[in-house]
Amino acid sequence: MNNIQPGGTGYMTELFTENNKSGLTRDLIEALFPMFEEASAGAIAVDHQSRITWINNSYAHLLGLEDPKAVIGKPVRQVIPQSRMPEVVETGKPLLLDIMEHSKQQLVVTRLPFYDDEGRIMGAVAFVLYDDLQPLTPLVAKYRRLHQDLAAARKALAKKARGTRYNLADFVGASPAALEVKRRARLAAGRDMPVLLLGETGTGKEVLAQAIHSVSTRADKPFVGVNVAAIPDNLLEAEFFGVAPGAYTGADRRTREGKFQLANGGTLFLDEVGDMPLPLQAKLLRALQEGEIEPLGSNKVASVDVRVIAATSRNLEAMIAEGEFRSDLYYRLNVLEIPIPPLRDRLADLGVLCEALLGEICDGLEMRGEITDAGVAALGGYDWPGNIRELRNVLERALTMGEDGGLLDADAIFKVLPRSGNRPASSLVPQPVRPLAKTLADAEAQAIEEALVASRGNRTRAAKLLGISRSVLYEKLAKMS
Repeated sequence: MNNIQPGGTGYMTELFTENNKSGLTRDLIEALFPMFEEASAGAIAVDHQSRITWINNSYAHLLGLEDPKAVIGKPVRQVIPQSRMPEVVETGKPLLLDIMEHSKQQLVVTRLPFYDDEGRIMGAVAFVLYDDLQPLTPLVAKYRRLHQDLAAARKALAKKARGTRYNLADFVGASPAALEVKRRARLAAGRDMPVLLLGETGTGKEVLAQAIHSVSTRADKPFVGVNVAAIPDNLLEAEFFGVAPGAYTGADRRTREGKFQLANGGTLFLDEVGDMPLPLQAKLLRALQEGEIEPLGSNKVASVDVRVIAATSRNLEAMIAEGEFRSDLYYRLNVLEIPIPPLRDRLADLGVLCEALLGEICDGLEMRGEITDAGVAALGGYDWPGNIRELRNVLERALTMGEDGGLLDADAIFKVLPRSGNRPASSLVPQPVRPLAKTLADAEAQAIEEALVASRGNRTRAAKLLGISRSVLYEKLAKMS
């Protein structure tokens, strides 16, 4: 092939045979090759050692070669460093469409192998289909859109399988306590470190854990939650670390992945971690320290990359003092601590919480759900041992039993509010307030105190109940202090 001249077609007899693996006859190849060469922006051929045997003038000009003959016999990558012709020669597989960069220029190239009569690879030929991607802009844009849609679909499927339902907006509240929780959650989301959520049951620990994951760098990876308290102690190890085939009598013959494997690359949420037995605490500590787990019944360790968010309603420090929880595991988990206040400590959020919960309850139902200020005030007189979970239950029951088309007032709330946990009646029902002009000095202080309790500390409302201006109330409070 060294005697082939650029632009010539007489080399077809040497380049291709009737038995080539593409299935084309020699006549067809000889007819098509000149058309490809003429329509392309350049063409080149190499032998079975990937040395250049022929190059046409167009490709030589494109590569900036003054004398095309000077490169004949040279390895193709010595002339075109990004060329994949050696790959085609080695594998015998064509590369029908590829984008190659050469000297800051992007070329669209097709590459085909060719064979001798016995089916042995003799070399390869390549055509530069486009030396300017501008005509392909619509096609490339469509491809990118399809690729983005596919990536979004895959992400959605992965999220649906092992994803999150909540984000930070779902942790409802605007009180100082709620805002501090959100501030720490954003801090946790920006740093790939273990997080410990502390709070009573029903305060929204899982909502917050999912919210942290959803805005972290692991958001497109799995979120796997496990409630430690809900799994029997003898099954916890298998649940966490998986089971090797035939690990025990009756075990599945296939490998069963544990929560660590399922969460690999993402976030593992350990709810009620304080209920974990001591033997498993040691194995969990090793998994967190070494980033390795050993499935039950296996002698092999597997590497895992998991970000742990733990939560508990128990006092871990007291458990450490009593020997019920490992101190080293506590320090490993408690890198960033987020205390979540109980509902009774952020009653200022009751209004927005009711609005959000009623919206969720009524979503998809042909009914409305609203609550009056008096209804919110009635809720404020309860201690909420079950926190937000109990609040939702009360609102659902009030809507079910209500007779006012979904409008909840104080009477509707009192009908379903549990009696245990109620505060003194004076804090629920405003006591009669006598005009100050008709009361004695010793009764005045009691009247002001009753008004403040009835208004939950709102001095404007207290002054209104007393029938005096706010400035007068401030003066009297100053005298009482």
